[in-house]
Amino acid sequence: MFKLRPLFWPTAMMLPIVVFALGLSAWQMERREWKWGILDRIAHNQAATPMPFDELIKGDPLRWEYGRVRIAGTLLNDREYYLAARSLKDDVGLQVVTPLRTDDGTIVLFDRGFVPSEKKDPKTRAAGQPSGRVELTGIVRRSQVKRYFAPDNDPARDFWFHVDVPLMREMAGGKPDPVLDSFFLEADATPNPGGLPIGGQTRLDIPNDHLQYAITWFLIAVAGIGVYLSYHWENGRLTVNGRTKVKKA
Repeated sequence: MFKLRPLFWPTAMMLPIVVFALGLSAWQMERREWKWGILDRIAHNQAATPMPFDELIKGDPLRWEYGRVRIAGTLLNDREYYLAARSLKDDVGLQVVTPLRTDDGTIVLFDRGFVPSEKKDPKTRAAGQPSGRVELTGIVRRSQVKRYFAPDNDPARDFWFHVDVPLMREMAGGKPDPVLDSFFLEADATPNPGGLPIGGQTRLDIPNDHLQYAITWFLIAVAGIGVYLSYHWENGRLTVNGRTKVKKA
C-alpha cells in the first residue's frame, strides 16, 4: 500500500514544475497535429495543377497556400523591393520582390528569387529584367509579419526584412484589397534569362519535431515526480506496503 505524507515546501516547489512540464508536453502534441495539417496542405497543394490567377482570387487565396499559380502581366522592375539577410549555398545576398501589374491593372507582389549582394543593382543583371508582358508560375505565400527580435522594415531606404504585402502593394500603386493584401507569390525554379534572380527558394521541407519535444517535457515531469517521491522516502514521509525508509544514525 502506498501512503504519502507530503511536506509543504517540497510540494509547493515541485508541483508547479510538474504541472508546467505536463502542460508543455500536451501543447507540443497539439502543435504536432497542427504541423501535420500544414504538411498535408503543402503536399496537396503542391501536387495540384497550377491554377489560373483569376481562379485563385475568387475565394480565399490562403486556402491554396504553397499551391502553384499561373499569372501574366508586366513586371514593374523600377519598383523592386529587396529582402535583406538572405543566403544561398553560403552566398550572402537578397531576395528580389517585384510588383507585377496584370492585364487588368491588378498589382501583385512576386518574389523573383535570390541575387548575390554584388548583383543588387538591376543594371548588373539586365538580362533578367524583362520589359514586356511575361507569363510566370508562382507559389502562394501569406503576407508576413515581423518576428520577435527581428529588425523593422525601413521603407524609406527600401530596406526590408519581411514581406509586408499591404504596404508594399500600396507603395507600388496598388489599391488596398483584403484579398490581394493577404498573399504574395514566390517564383518557382524556372531559370531567368542571365541566371538571375534565382527562383525556387520556397522552403517545403518543414520539420515536425514536436513529438520529441513532447516526450522530453513528459520525461522532465516524470523525473520531477521521481525526485519528489525519493525525497519523501528518504525523510520517512513515504510508506510502501507498510515499509518506510529507515534512516541510519
